[in-house]
Amino acid sequence: MSEKDLSHSLCRQNDTLYPFASLRLCLPRSFGKWYWGAKPACFLFFLICWLSVFASLCFAEKEQIWRVHDEVEAHELDRMVYAERQRTEPGPAGRPSNLKMAQAKDTQKTAEGSDPWEDEIVEIDSIYDPLEPMNRAFFQFNDKLYFWVLKPVATGYSAVVPEFGRVCIRNFFSNLVMPIRAISCLLQGKFEALGIVLVRFVVNSSAGFLGFQDVAKQALNFPIQDEDLGQVFAFYGIGPGFYLDLPFLGPYSIRDAVGWGGGLFINPFDYMVNFWPNVGIRAYDIVNKTSLRIGDYEAMKEAAIDPYVALRDAYYQYRLHLIEK
Repeated sequence: MSEKDLSHSLCRQNDTLYPFASLRLCLPRSFGKWYWGAKPACFLFFLICWLSVFASLCFAEKEQIWRVHDEVEAHELDRMVYAERQRTEPGPAGRPSNLKMAQAKDTQKTAEGSDPWEDEIVEIDSIYDPLEPMNRAFFQFNDKLYFWVLKPVATGYSAVVPEFGRVCIRNFFSNLVMPIRAISCLLQGKFEALGIVLVRFVVNSSAGFLGFQDVAKQALNFPIQDEDLGQVFAFYGIGPGFYLDLPFLGPYSIRDAVGWGGGLFINPFDYMVNFWPNVGIRAYDIVNKTSLRIGDYEAMKEAAIDPYVALRDAYYQYRLHLIEK
């Protein structure tokens, strides 16, 4: 092989092994180690994502997903039958039924030019969802992951660790992500909230035994300032984009997903701990938090006609509430 051919071969090999070599100077020194450690994990993650699409489609509860239209029609039919029965059956002692009296009032209001149903119209903001079929598949995957893996593990964990200990562990992890809250408050100009975040961190890290006790809330009445980079993007006028239901991560908008990714570079765990131990710590944090709210997801799912739509709208309304605060 000639020297020229050998040079071209080495160049192609370097381009394959180091596709982001030009960006290495712009990233932290620990990123190179993180990149090589995360490369197989990222490949495995995306492989699981695509496999979960097909698996979720196979195990999806089709009746639960696509029965919304039929259930709405059934409710409407029941309402019509009940209304017809109220029209034909008189009230007690020959008096007109309540339904007839309400209809008479509505007729009178309509004659006066007012709409009897104007108070019943409630507009609910909803996020754009162009990837609904894929999101529904990922929703089914996360649903099975919760009931088959996360909930049994969290239930067994709660049987071993008392609630007081689990609350202390939640406080500890919450105290560690102070940099994300502080930077988010600073970028939004919320200086009072920034002061509360800093005071909470100092007090809880010292008097609260490294954050295991929320002394700042108990003694100073300083609540947690729930701020993140997704709210920073909204503050500067960036829209939510569209809805995503990501495997293992749950509901996100494009804006909040980018903010979550940016928070990974601010979280001290990503610099203090290697990749795989970091994954284990995050998984333990998720199990601990889940053990404190077992039953909430089940109640929401049981009360909703379409749990996917209920979770999507609840998430979007929750994010709007945080942004408007």
